[in-house]
Amino acid sequence: MKFAARSRLIACAAAATLACGTHADELTGTLKKIHDEGVVTLGVREASVPFAYSDGSHTVGYSYTIALRIVDEIKKALGMHDLKVREITINSSNRIPMLLNTQIDFECGSTTHTFERESQVAFSDSFFQYAVRMIARKKSGITDFPDLAGKAVVTTAGTSDERLLRRLNSDKQLNMHITATRDHPEAFAAVRADRAVAFVMDEPLLHGLKATEPHPEDYVITGTPLGYEAYACMFRKGDASFRDLVNGVISHMQTSGEAERLYNVWFTQPIPPHATNLNFPLSAEMRELFAHPNDKALD
Repeated sequence: MKFAARSRLIACAAAATLACGTHADELTGTLKKIHDEGVVTLGVREASVPFAYSDGSHTVGYSYTIALRIVDEIKKALGMHDLKVREITINSSNRIPMLLNTQIDFECGSTTHTFERESQVAFSDSFFQYAVRMIARKKSGITDFPDLAGKAVVTTAGTSDERLLRRLNSDKQLNMHITATRDHPEAFAAVRADRAVAFVMDEPLLHGLKATEPHPEDYVITGTPLGYEAYACMFRKGDASFRDLVNGVISHMQTSGEAERLYNVWFTQPIPPHATNLNFPLSAEMRELFAHPNDKALD
């Protein structure tokens, strides 16, 4: 609860000074930007089911809900309960440039916390841990990564998965023909149309795509994990006040049981827009994360 306590102190201090109308200029970083502009700009994903995606009319999802909880805490910290919220659609390739160019203030979608990315951006406590695997047609006979030798394989551009896949291809000399697409649905469409035998991606995202298929039984999620990684919210470096606020929200949700309840809503129950169920129960690794919140990269 260390981060949660620190966040509440920051929130109370910020709200108190702003209520007096005298010390708003003491704010720094993202909180100052948001206060001065009167709007918080949130980067959102269109098709990262069930984390952050469009249900046809607005953004929904597991990590999107966490982002909204953070927005609520920002409103309390700044004493700005009528703070406007702007959403800007991002993808795997442009999310970091848009953050660095201050086009968005933060994002909680399906961004992997990696050591390499730490040189550019900062990450919150992790909110999800997962394995990198692949989805293929069941009839293809693909069961593990050596089966992909010499075949067409797809992944999503700008992801840590693309880096892992290309490294595997080089290290094992598999001679895969790798294509990197703009987003996850486009990559999965290549498997559906038999332009690729497999789509390599984060396991929970693969479950999300499979669950939305008319015939999910035609596909299998398989392969010895290429690695284990973690999702986190992303924001600009060198912003301790904003980091503590975000981590306070996440750690409180995890240690209070709120995060597990939220997980069950999005991973074990029917979700919009087609009332599909991912049937992806909480893992032992996720229970450990919820019990001991941390911001460690796993790659």
